[in-house]
Amino acid sequence: MSYLVLARKWRPRSFAELVGQEHVVRALTNALDSGRIHHAFLFTGTRGVGKTTIARILAKALNCETGVKAKPCGVCSACREIDEGRFVDLIEVDAASRTKVEDTREMLENVQYAPASGRYKVYLIDEVHMLSGHSFNALLKTLEEPPPHVKFLLATTDPQKLPITVLSRCLQFHLKRLPAALITERMATILAAESVAFEPPALPLLARAADGSLRDALSLLDQALVFGAGKIIEGDVRAMLGTIDRGHVARLIECLAAGDAAALVAVLGALDEQAPDYDQVLAELAALLERLALVQLVPDSGADGGFDPELLAALAPRFAAEDLQLYYQIALLGRRDLDLAPDPRVGFEMTLLRMLAFRPVPADATEGSAPRAPAAVAPSAPRAAMPAPAAAPASARPGAASDWQELLAGLEISGAARQLAANCVWVGREGDVVRLKLDRRSESLRTGATEERLAQALARHFGAGIRLVIERDESVQAPEVADTPARREAKAAEAQVAQARAVLEADPTVRALREKFGATVQAESVKPLR
Repeated sequence: MSYLVLARKWRPRSFAELVGQEHVVRALTNALDSGRIHHAFLFTGTRGVGKTTIARILAKALNCETGVKAKPCGVCSACREIDEGRFVDLIEVDAASRTKVEDTREMLENVQYAPASGRYKVYLIDEVHMLSGHSFNALLKTLEEPPPHVKFLLATTDPQKLPITVLSRCLQFHLKRLPAALITERMATILAAESVAFEPPALPLLARAADGSLRDALSLLDQALVFGAGKIIEGDVRAMLGTIDRGHVARLIECLAAGDAAALVAVLGALDEQAPDYDQVLAELAALLERLALVQLVPDSGADGGFDPELLAALAPRFAAEDLQLYYQIALLGRRDLDLAPDPRVGFEMTLLRMLAFRPVPADATEGSAPRAPAAVAPSAPRAAMPAPAAAPASARPGAASDWQELLAGLEISGAARQLAANCVWVGREGDVVRLKLDRRSESLRTGATEERLAQALARHFGAGIRLVIERDESVQAPEVADTPARREAKAAEAQVAQARAVLEADPTVRALREKFGATVQAESVKPLR
């Protein structure tokens, strides 16, 4: 007896056997049980998610000799013939190979005649988007008003190519890509039923390679069985797929955590001996970075990504959250630019070194710490680096402007209430009364709600009941003179931008671009690196 591939042998033959498409099964089940059956159904989704399988099960449900119902018997002649692909009233058409209008007209010639043996004559048109425009026109009239004994089941991977006139005449069901965890579970069930020995870590590798398609996963499973001489071994699966041991990726991450460029290059040298696909390595690196970022926020989520939870728990505390976000973005950009590199190894190495070079440095870093990333000149929006301004010394007199700015920085307050406070100057405090004076330009920020929130924040800060009095600045001075925290921050930002522009104008690269190409700097686009 010839061997039947797993994808065909384990193809679902009833709605109960389908996995991952519960939303479609529920709708079809309700329609069949209630008798509200449309004359045309459109199933969309990527390859291998069950479009034609669902269509064939629906054809069985419509033609089962026990009646129209969501659970066909599976043993009557109609059910058996549909399963075996020889039911005369199920006309399956591959639109990819029959695109001409003559083919469509030939198919529709017999629509008017009653079914030969079944209850309905079912037309299953696969990859229907491949039909020509004239073919759609020929199909449209019949699709709009078919005889009562005819049902159309259309399937496509690209519904956007279908005319809106066709879409509007069909009930549409979009089949989802299956998650890797569900595919892994399904493969484990099949292997157990087939009495095949397998290593559990091998199955997620196949599931991820299938990219949401259960059919592709079963085809890869067949290939792995041949490659592993009847067994599914993790090492064999990695060799077959060309994937690398995730231990190499973990070691790269450890070097990034330590900021050790020498160790990073050494690990890369060992990795290069395996001649890996560097695009795939970057994808694995990005996946691990994403999982680490998630573990930092949701510690119990590590087991869902295929990585060792103990490894994630050990690595996550070694990174700042912003570092992980930066490394993840660099990894994505590295994948995009990999084809532009002299060779993939060089592109991958530069991506890793870029992660180290642009690693943020804490403000209190000592001289022995890694240097801060140099300023970068972007083509569309040049930015120049400049040191952060020194903090203004606090006045020894309680209630001074600088003292109010520092007090405001420590208040538990946000939003409009913080903006209100930032546009006030300190007047003084007498007992439980705190007096502020509001900048005339910011009167719109003053509401009962914002005053109440600011008063509550001051009470929490001073640890006592506070009555807040906000006076309006009636002085004739120009508004710019108001020495509020908001004005101080604005002046500091203006000074930073001015210094950034000066640094950029003095940059040798910018000067060379001016001299050789007549380049100009868009002053409004210059931003200081923070």
